[in-house]
Amino acid sequence: MRGYKVLMLAVVAGGCLMATVPKAQAQVSVDIGLAPSCPYGYYDAAPYGCAPSGYYGPEWFQGDVFVGAGPWFHGPSNFRGNVNRDMHPEHGYKGPTPSRGEKADPAKRVDKDHFTGNEERDGRGHATEPKR
Repeated sequence: MRGYKVLMLAVVAGGCLMATVPKAQAQVSVDIGLAPSCPYGYYDAAPYGCAPSGYYGPEWFQGDVFVGAGPWFHGPSNFRGNVNRDMHPEHGYKGPTPSRGEKADPAKRVDKDHFTGNEERDGRGHATEPKR
């Protein structure tokens, strides 16, 4: 019986100690910086280089402004847009790309009639199932 009392006293003491320990709150802060200033958008994966005209479809732009991709996406959560994945370096593209800060050339603007997309993505860079 004495062992049971000692055990109960240890449990109560442990509970009191646990109640007085302050809880640490995790704070995570990720600074992704400013979105790259690219005239036709930027690739949606690090190192976020400038994408060439024709990589993103017209739905990725509001007027002349790119809505963003990856961590800088500023569109609705259910956004889906087309890309031409053949123009991505991971898929063998070695053609010209604009420099950061370069101005868009109106002659290179891609509209719905002249865009050839072959993959649908959400604003975070994930391939999605095409809408049916």
